[in-house]
Amino acid sequence: MPLTRQSAVFDLRFVRHLWSLTRVYWTSPDAKRGVMLLALCIAGELGTVYGNVRLAVAQSHVFDAVQNKEASAFLTAMEIFLAVALMVVLVSTYRIYVRNILQIRWREHLTDYFLGEWMGPHAYCQRELHHNEMDNPDQRISQDIQSYVASALGLSLSLLSAVATLVSFAGILWTLSGTWPLRLGAHEFWVPGLMMWVAIGYALISTWLTHRVGRSLVSINFDRLRFEADFRYALVRFRDHVEAVALSRGEAVERQGALGRFHSVIQNWWQLITAQRNLTLLTSGIGQANGIVPLLVAAPAFFAGRMTLGSVTETGIAYGQVSGALSWFVDAYQEIAAWRASIERLAVFCEVLDLARGEMSCATGIKFDAVDSTALRLVHLGIAEPDGQVVATDLNATVNSGERVAFIGPAGVVKTALFRAIAGIWPFGSGSIEMPAKAHSLFLPQQPYLPMGTLRDAACYPAPAGTFPDERIREGFELVDLGHLAGRLDESDAWNERLSGDEQQRLTFARALLHQPDWIVIDDATATLDEAMEKRVYDLLAQKLPKASVLSITNRPGVAQYHQRRWMIASGAAP
Repeated sequence: MPLTRQSAVFDLRFVRHLWSLTRVYWTSPDAKRGVMLLALCIAGELGTVYGNVRLAVAQSHVFDAVQNKEASAFLTAMEIFLAVALMVVLVSTYRIYVRNILQIRWREHLTDYFLGEWMGPHAYCQRELHHNEMDNPDQRISQDIQSYVASALGLSLSLLSAVATLVSFAGILWTLSGTWPLRLGAHEFWVPGLMMWVAIGYALISTWLTHRVGRSLVSINFDRLRFEADFRYALVRFRDHVEAVALSRGEAVERQGALGRFHSVIQNWWQLITAQRNLTLLTSGIGQANGIVPLLVAAPAFFAGRMTLGSVTETGIAYGQVSGALSWFVDAYQEIAAWRASIERLAVFCEVLDLARGEMSCATGIKFDAVDSTALRLVHLGIAEPDGQVVATDLNATVNSGERVAFIGPAGVVKTALFRAIAGIWPFGSGSIEMPAKAHSLFLPQQPYLPMGTLRDAACYPAPAGTFPDERIREGFELVDLGHLAGRLDESDAWNERLSGDEQQRLTFARALLHQPDWIVIDDATATLDEAMEKRVYDLLAQKLPKASVLSITNRPGVAQYHQRRWMIASGAAP
């Protein structure tokens, strides 16, 4: 699928997206603790800058003592230098430690927020409405959030450190470079704060060149995240369906498809490393050239005896700190580009989720009502596909509490869409569905879902493991001929791959016996069972759950024999 690349410009759109993501945490209940941690981070950054200033002064005294051959002064200066260095090491270590604490708390809250937005009641509809824009939500929630939070803290604190460094060392550099002239041939020129102006000019030129060379990295990184996720998703999908692929002898096609997706990764990678090469060549050259600038400018004054070796050293250190602070954008450009891509993907994800919710709330689709009644009613129900194509119209039916009704319809979208509509996750269509508000409902799809974890987790789902005693779980297993699994409740495995299709369907009926719902809605959940087992599970529902309402939606007329009433559904017709 072609991807429309995002703009590399840091414009108002970027500011809006940045604010929408940042306020999620910093307006949350945990923000108070986050503010305290952030204050400690800021204190650590400022303390480190202060320590670097003291180190520069101490180092100047050390070199002056060496030049003057004063042993006692040298020892004293070294003691001060080592004490300051120890302080800098401790402060630098704990500022990173505190930053990591804040980072994980921020990420934890943001991940919880996005999981709540994505894994909500309308997740299925959101995917159906905007599946193109909502590619790889798993990567956006796992990788993009981690990248966004880490870079948000790292870049903001490093920018603060750069500003503090500039303020702290600018005065030192101005003072040092105001005591000696700039010599050009036989002429000398006195320029107040000479080295400060050199650092500013060098930084401005470097920043402009860096942005010109590296601005394509934003769009390339945006593409990289998607291409990598598409390739990884294809591999996971093959792993989850390896049996079906093997039975179809489709390995060659799957491999070709995976290689095609990986080719997109490789193409993007070449673009990335080429852009990074060009930017690295520029920034490395800028850094190397900048290292000799203070020596070239200060050397004539030292040779003329107007500066001591300690002053030259201190000038070099101060220039390096000021120049580094002014070149923050140059040094951080690659990380900013990757951060920008993460922000774009997360913000677009949020926008699409909000848009889908708005469309569903304002849509004139199927109205789902939880009513104070004991009956399920379909009132002039029309069913359509997400693109608006109508597949069934004017469906009217009433299923009273305790009744067992079979809806017999054609295979395809009508049957499954009706099942989803009754579950409240299919808004595409017209009319309304009334469901008893106080009823406990259980929906059994044709393809069962088995969560990751132990077999006990799979048996209790959607309730947490431990909701039902093991004795009841084993009893349910025995009733549906899964007794051979009763001793494996504590085993963790990929049960959706380990169990056969009919075993998975029998497991879902064991769940129904455990949960004892008031309403059981079935979408061909016995399709893989033989006739004897199909009859057995329906008999079990009648015997063990005599008060439960059972609504089976199927395209197999034979299922109707296990129900009291039969409704026929044809595309475009009412039952």
